[in-house]
Amino acid sequence: MHSRDSRRLALQRLASLVAVPLFAPACSRSSSPEGDGRSSAPSPQGSAPAAPAQSAPAAPAQAAPAAKVKLALNWVPEPEFGGFYAARESGAFAKEGLEVEILGGGAGVPVVQMVAGGQVDFGLSGADEVLTARARGADVLPLFAVFQTSPQAIMTHESRGAKGIADILSSGGTLAIEPGLPYAAYLKKKYGFNKVKVVPYDGGVARFVADKDFSQQCFITAEPIAAKRKGSDPAAFLVASEGFNPYVVVVITRAALWKENPERVRAFIRATREGWRTYLHDPTRANEVMAKLNTSMDAETFVAAAEAQRPLIETPETKEKGLGVMTRERWETLAKQLADLGVLEKVPPIDDLLVAAL
Repeated sequence: MHSRDSRRLALQRLASLVAVPLFAPACSRSSSPEGDGRSSAPSPQGSAPAAPAQSAPAAPAQAAPAAKVKLALNWVPEPEFGGFYAARESGAFAKEGLEVEILGGGAGVPVVQMVAGGQVDFGLSGADEVLTARARGADVLPLFAVFQTSPQAIMTHESRGAKGIADILSSGGTLAIEPGLPYAAYLKKKYGFNKVKVVPYDGGVARFVADKDFSQQCFITAEPIAAKRKGSDPAAFLVASEGFNPYVVVVITRAALWKENPERVRAFIRATREGWRTYLHDPTRANEVMAKLNTSMDAETFVAAAEAQRPLIETPETKEKGLGVMTRERWETLAKQLADLGVLEKVPPIDDLLVAAL
């Protein structure tokens, strides 16, 4: 992808445990196995009732043409994107007058650049990546945060008896992690890596399954499920519990689109929120659609991942304020953390960042 943060998102997916074809960022769903060429469009409306006999027949009612927009995923279709497919399949996008083309992603797909450059109207990113992109001058704004709790975690073997990440890092053994990424830098600064042997993360679970002294980075909704299905004993601990908790699967748009057509942006987010309500209530239909686009993940794993991510998406705060909610305090805390880690030179104006937050 276009940055190390995006590469992190790609490598940490369950789909990355097997080979998946990658595609050009601007390709359409019809030209990619990750897309099915379908989009959400309103159903044709019927004709208006006939006028009285003495009058000329009334012209058929004309539905306003749907606005065509593109959404770029930052990985292949899987449960963390389920609400977007649910919005399309349930007609939520169509109800808002939108015809949405969902573009599957993968390693090397520069979502932030695609959004900032106007190749797509909306994209998905992580909050830390949004901040670093803004610092480099990218014309992007966050709109909606799917994951209120980051699924980033450290996975070890239950047999080791660790009660948290501090125990993992103090008990020796091998740790597979990408040390240059913000969450890894945060853990290193907090606990140090001097008691573990740090090796590169390879995107799989084979070494974990084979070695009881092996721990690794993971998404709590992905690798632990894969390791358990291979007969291993994974125990995963969220990095968010250590105080580093960026929003994940954040919907972004370019600032120019917000200024030019704020109602289209609002409509997209209204439909997205409805789609996620639908998916959380019943993910079956969206999972069936995504499974046809991502054949590397079986139906059982789709169900398990959807259930594992639910408490990370639906929280007491979202039940009070609505799905996708973002707060100034969370963004400000993250920006200060990134500045403290040297990822950002300084804390950016957070109010400027959240002008389109809905």
